[in-house]
Amino acid sequence: MGTEHSHGIAKTSKAHPLVLALILTATFLIAEVAGGIITGSLALISDAAHMLTDVMALTIALIAIRIGQRPADAVRTFGYYRFEILAAAFNTILLFLVALYILYEAYQRLQHTPEILSMGMLVIASIGLIVNLISMRLLTSSSDKGLNMKSAYLEVWSDMLGSIGVIMAALVIRLTGWLWVDSIIAVLIGLWVLPRTWVLLKESINILLEGVPKGIDLKKLKESALKIEGVLDIHELHVWAITSDKINLTAHVVIDPKYDSESTLPKLRKLFSSKFGISHITLQHEFKKCLDAEGICHFNSNL
Repeated sequence: MGTEHSHGIAKTSKAHPLVLALILTATFLIAEVAGGIITGSLALISDAAHMLTDVMALTIALIAIRIGQRPADAVRTFGYYRFEILAAAFNTILLFLVALYILYEAYQRLQHTPEILSMGMLVIASIGLIVNLISMRLLTSSSDKGLNMKSAYLEVWSDMLGSIGVIMAALVIRLTGWLWVDSIIAVLIGLWVLPRTWVLLKESINILLEGVPKGIDLKKLKESALKIEGVLDIHELHVWAITSDKINLTAHVVIDPKYDSESTLPKLRKLFSSKFGISHITLQHEFKKCLDAEGICHFNSNL
C-alpha cells in the first residue's frame, strides 16, 4: 500500500485579510441599516441585508479556518477540514434566501412605492462602495483558496455590485423622480446573486456527498492510469474531497507479475498528484482483478 499527502495552505495567511474585512464591514453595517430606514430606500436596505450576510459569512469563514486548524484525532481521522465546506454551504444558503426576500420585497414595493431620500441614499451607498472595494482588495489573494473563501468573497463582490446599483438608482431618482427605479435595481441585484450562489451551493453539496470533485474526469483518470507500464487494471476507484483543496483517491490496482509493484505504484501516485491534483492517495496492489466488488474486493487484505 502507498499513500501521498499534501499538507495544504497555511491557515493564518487566510485569516488575516478576513479579520480586516470583517472589521470594516461590521463597522459600516450599522450606518447602512440606519440609512436605509431613514431614506426609505429598498435598494439601500437590500444592500444592508447583503452587508449583514457579509458579516455573518466572514465570521463563519473565520471560525471555519480556526476549527480547520485542529489536527486529526482518533475520532476524526481526516481532521476538521470539512467544517469549511459546511460554512460555505451555510453562507451560500443564507445569501440565496436574502436574495429571494429582496425580490419579494421589490415586487411588493412596485405596487406601493414609498418616498425615497435620494441624496442620503447616494451618500451612504458611496461610502458602502468604498468599504466593499477595500474588503475585496483584502480578500482577492485568497478568493481561489477553497469554497469557504470563495463564498466569503462572493458575498463581498455581490455587495459591491449592490452599492453600485444603489448609487445608480439614487442618481436616477435625483434627476428624474422615478421612485420605481429603486425596486428595479433591487431586483437586478437579486437576479445577479441567485445563479452564483446556486453554483457555489452545488459545489458544496457535491463535496458533502463525497461526489467526484469538479474538474476531475474519472474516465480520463482511469485511461491515464492504464497507460502506466505494468498496470493491467484499476477498479474500486473512488475520488472525493474532504475540502475543496484536499482531494482523496483510493483504488485497487492489478499489476502484471512481471513488473515490480514497488516501482509501479509510485508512478501512479505521481500521475494522480501532478496531473489531477490529488493530495491523498491509497492504492491496493492485486495480482488479479476482484471477482465480486461487494464481497471479495472488500475482503482482500492490502499487499
